[in-house]
Order: sequence, then structure tokens, then C-alpha cells
Amino acid sequence: MRQIPATIASQHPDNALAPYWRSHSPFIGAYHEMQEAVSCFKDLGVSEYMWDWEGKHADAAVIDRLLSDHYDYFSEQQLGRDKFLTFRIPNVWEEKGYNLMQAMSVILSAEDMSRDLKLKQRPLFEVILPMTENADQLMKMQQLFEKLAKFKSSEFTSDQPANNPYMEMIPLVESVESQLGVADLLADYVMLHEKHFKFRPGYIRLFFACSDSSLTSGLLAGILANKLTIIRAYEFQEESGIPVFPFAGPGSLHFRGGLSPHSVDRFLKEYAGVRTVTVQSAFRYDYPLDEVKKAVAKLEKELPKTKIPKLSAAEQKRLITIAEHSAKLYRQTLDGIAGDMQVFFKAVPKRRDRRQHIGLLAYSRGVGSQTLPRAITFTAGFYSIGVPPELLAFGRSLKSLSKDDLGLLQKVYPSMLEDLKIIGGYLNRDNLAGLASRNQAWQAVQEDVEALESLIGLSFAPTSDEQRRHQNLSRQLLVADSADYIDLISKMAVLRKSLG
Repeated sequence: MRQIPATIASQHPDNALAPYWRSHSPFIGAYHEMQEAVSCFKDLGVSEYMWDWEGKHADAAVIDRLLSDHYDYFSEQQLGRDKFLTFRIPNVWEEKGYNLMQAMSVILSAEDMSRDLKLKQRPLFEVILPMTENADQLMKMQQLFEKLAKFKSSEFTSDQPANNPYMEMIPLVESVESQLGVADLLADYVMLHEKHFKFRPGYIRLFFACSDSSLTSGLLAGILANKLTIIRAYEFQEESGIPVFPFAGPGSLHFRGGLSPHSVDRFLKEYAGVRTVTVQSAFRYDYPLDEVKKAVAKLEKELPKTKIPKLSAAEQKRLITIAEHSAKLYRQTLDGIAGDMQVFFKAVPKRRDRRQHIGLLAYSRGVGSQTLPRAITFTAGFYSIGVPPELLAFGRSLKSLSKDDLGLLQKVYPSMLEDLKIIGGYLNRDNLAGLASRNQAWQAVQEDVEALESLIGLSFAPTSDEQRRHQNLSRQLLVADSADYIDLISKMAVLRKSLG
């Protein structure tokens, strides 16, 4: 059995500060990402690095550069055996697939180069398919790669050993609905895989998003869907006999999963059963380097040992009902207030070379009648006005629960009250009141705040110097000239140790 990495450094652009290896700017261009990957392996002790071809520019010469410039290191720590570089490929059903053939060609040429350098391991052998909705999509990618590998071997490199035509798939399920349906997805995939390849997968790495489930359905529905994904993945493992390794994608702020160097213990408790976790840009660059190294080491040691969670079918059904009700409230609320947020979303500074041509080269997400930015920008916008997005629909959802259902929720989400206290410290209730006076849709968020404060038994307020300074800057943002938005948003990101 190959090594399953516990930590994967990703290119999610959520950092507030410049990386420690490039101190003058927080922006990381495509041609700096190779240096970033090497540093993550060497300096931080991360096992895996995600090379992202989805909605962004990517350096196709990555393997050539890594093996040419760092041969001594990678001859010892071999890619595909000791350290892992994993491509996230475009989903051609959601965005233009200009990068797809290029990414697949790099996988094939990397195999050739590694063989010529006398390295025994195929360096690239698995890919992440974002926004996976069904098993047919996974099989389509595998079949395309199989055809391309055989064509290359017969037409371009017939005098060399044939390329391996098999590419392993990591489905990334992002929406609440997709996450709740993982058991059917995996069962269908195994059936189609066995039909085509005449064997079953030896194991499956199942990747689930923390950000996008919250973005489209709210924090409460998102975190419940995440937890049910883990449970149902292991139920599938038990029924099928195929090992499944749940793979989570959290950012630092709670709305995006809540994993930072300061919250590793909380994450290990809340996401027991996860076997791989993203350590995103804010995790790596917005905290002191020694704290980051210690946090990565702890995840590498402890994550594989966390216990597999279990819930009865009846308990799962109750949680789904809670999630569906909360998602409905969230979407209704967001539909009424998202228009007020567009000016702030547009001012969130960029951190990576992402494609911006929505509808042509990239894709957008939406709720109701509103088109939304990606989750980092969304989270940054709401935090910057002093209204953490975690609050949307959360209070009214809890208020509607029976005593038994609230007890079940606290059992499944044991850090809930402590999380809400931290989140509430970033609330600027004066800003919220001002927004509500101009648009009554914000009154629903005020109801959420009142319900949560009643449940917790305290009034949300800053509890640290950083949160107090954050509140003052958020107050300035709502009265500032638009030319000052980027500066104010950037300063607040530094205080909360994450852009979004």
C-alpha cells in the first residue's frame, strides 16, 4: 500500500502576508509556485503539494524544473513515493478545458523523464477532479488519459517503454448535495471502473470541500455535510471492502473549515477520520514559521490515528433535516444581501494568477439570483464589513431546533459554542445596524446574532487587541472612499491571520 499523505499544501490564495521565502509581496505568481512546492517539502515537512490547473495559470514545466534544479533532494525523497505532487485538473463540465490535455501530457512526459533519470517511481499518477457530480465524469477522465497515453506511446515514443495508461482519480465533492450523496457516487464509480478496467480500485481518496459547501449552503449545513461525508465514506468502505481515505480542504477561518496552526487540536476533534488535510496559504504564511512547522508535524503524526466516527441512520436523517432547513434560510438571506456586498468583493486583493474571465475561461457560483465570488473573496468581504458569514442563518437555525436535536448537534459538533465565541469577536453590530437600516434583508442577520447570543449567554464583542483593531477598521471601511478599500481590507486580513 502506498503512503497516504497526511498534509497537502495547496495554492488557495487566502494568505494575508507575504510567504516567508518571498518577503516583499503576498502575491504569488505562477512561476513562483515551483519554489513554493520545494519549500513546503523541505522547510515545512508537508507530504504532498497540489498543483492547480483549475481556473488559474499553471507552469507546465513543473516536473522538469523540480527534477533538474533539485535533483539531489528528489533522488532521495522521490516524487510518487516519499513526496507527492498532485494535479487538480479542470472540470470540463464547468469551465473551458484548455488546460486538460496539457496537464495529462505533463503526467506522461514526467514518467519518461523520471525513467531517463533512473528514478524508479512514476512521479505523477493521480489527479483531483473538482466539482465531481457523478461517476461518469471520473471514468471519462480516466478513459481520456488512457487513450492519450496509448496514442503517445504508439505514435510519438514507440522506441521507448510504453507509458502507464492508468491514472488514479480523486473525486472532489463540493456542494452539500454532492457530499451527502458520496456513497452512491463511490458505488457507481467502482461498478464502472470494474466494468472498464476489469479490476476494482485498490483504494479511493475522497476529497471534500469545506469552503464551497459553506458558500452555497451556510456554515451549519456545510459542516454537517462534511461530517456526514466522512461517516458515509467509511460506511462505503465497510460495505465494499475498498479502503477509503477521506481528504478535507479547510481554510483557516471557521467558514472555510477552521484549520490554522492555532487550531490543530480543535480540527483533530471535529474532523476525526480525515486522513489528508490541506494546509492552505494562510496556514503557511500568516503565522510564525516555527509554529507552522510544529502544526504540520502534529497533523502528520496524529491525523492518521483519529478514530472513525459513526452515527446511526436515524441520527444522520435528523442532521440532514437540520442542514436542509439551515441551507434554505441561508440562501434566502444571502439572496437579499449579496447585492450590497459586490463592491467589497471586488476590492478584495488577489494573491494568485487566477483567470478572471467568468463564463469564458473560468466559472462562477451562485445562490438564488446572485452570482457569488469564490469562497475566499466571499469570506474576506463579509469579515471586512464586520459581519462574519458564519452568522448567516446560524442563529435562526438553532432557535428552530428541538431540545433533542440541539443535543444531537452539540454531540456531532462539540466545538460549536467555542467557535461561535471566536467568530462573534469579529462582529461589528454598528455596521450591521447601518446595513439593516438601508436594506431590511439584513434584519434577518440581526435575528441570528440575537438568537446566538441568547444561546451562548453572552454579548458578542471583541476579546483581543487584534479584534478591537479589526472592529475599528471595519467601521472605517463602511464610510471610506472606494480607493481606500483594498488597504483597509488588507490590514484586517493581517489581524485575523487570513485574507478569507
